Amino acid sequence: MDLPTLIDQFGYPAVFLGSVLEGETVLLLAGYAAHRGYLDLAAVLGIAMLGALLGDQFFFWLGRRHGQALLRRREALAARVERALGLIDRHPVKIILSMRFLWGLRMALPIAVGMSGIPWRRFLWLNAVSAIPWATLVGGAGYLFGALLTRHIAELHRIEHWIMGLVVLLALALHGLAWLRRPTRRPR
Repeated sequence: MDLPTLIDQFGYPAVFLGSVLEGETVLLLAGYAAHRGYLDLAAVLGIAMLGALLGDQFFFWLGRRHGQALLRRREALAARVERALGLIDRHPVKIILSMRFLWGLRMALPIAVGMSGIPWRRFLWLNAVSAIPWATLVGGAGYLFGALLTRHIAELHRIEHWIMGLVVLLALALHGLAWLRRPTRRPR
């Protein structure tokens, strides 16, 4: 199966799933694929906004409903959520609007917001507003990166499938290692 066929079949679902999780890598690659004509940039940005919005709403709900139990089981997450709660207490609106750009706290922040006293409707609107610049900047950066690369490296199209595959494998490996290294607490 060649790269255009793979992207045609799995590109948009990958953008959605990547955006639900911490999807900068997927969104950068999708922006590049849009530049190459494999995906539509407007669709990529819209899907990324929707995925980011729904993902953060899920993590907000998770924090609201199961926050304390989750923190008891995940020690590393507990430390990040505690840090995030401190930030939310001091600057709730600023933190929610910028949470997608605070790497290392991407999942912890919506969980922490769910555990705070911020109403879900307020979080929903602020979350929606913050998804727009995030998707536009990250997806646009991938698109512009593709434009710069193809301008300066005329033969890039011959190896782009290897580069994109390597980036995806590297991102998956790093996330897998991070997942395996997370300490878990045993329930007492």
